[in-house]
Amino acid sequence: MKHSDEIMVLETRRLILRQWRHEDKQPFATMNADTRVMQYMPKLLDHIESDALANRCMELINQRGWGFWAVELKLNHAFIGYVGLHIPSTDLPFKPCVEIGWRLAFDYWGQGFAYEAACASLKTGFETLGLTEIVAFTTLTNHRSIALMERLNMTRDALVFDHPRVPAGHPFRQHCLYRLSRQGWQSRQSRQINSPDK
Repeated sequence: MKHSDEIMVLETRRLILRQWRHEDKQPFATMNADTRVMQYMPKLLDHIESDALANRCMELINQRGWGFWAVELKLNHAFIGYVGLHIPSTDLPFKPCVEIGWRLAFDYWGQGFAYEAACASLKTGFETLGLTEIVAFTTLTNHRSIALMERLNMTRDALVFDHPRVPAGHPFRQHCLYRLSRQGWQSRQSRQINSPDK
């Protein structure tokens, strides 16, 4: 995997994926206390926990040049959540891996922002970082995230696993796994380029 000494900033038609700033922490804490946003997480995060997560995302981006980027709307510079790539530290049955993940504030759902930012993240992962595969995982009932994984052309793996950070007996402990290879990404890009609608 290629590493960058510089912090990457990704730009899409409507979004900027960038390093975190101090002023992102308040709207991030509001998100992490929203039962709609956190519906498939084991618990809501208080302000201290939310700030710690933001700081960790910031530290990892400082170390690697990439990570779970803060997502900013070009239109009004609002912070709307995070999207990006991450090397999980949790003992997962398919490690080592790089995952793609996202969490957006509820007001920004259903507008294609997660898809737009995820496509930019995948492009960076495969074309800049030289990754051979990117994975995604979520609890079995998180149908919105699963739909996004499938829209990104990710393929569901046969593996169903218990996430070690979710307590035993919790309804969200069982997770599904999705994979996307560099070859799969390239074929998807080729289909889009050659589409008669383009």
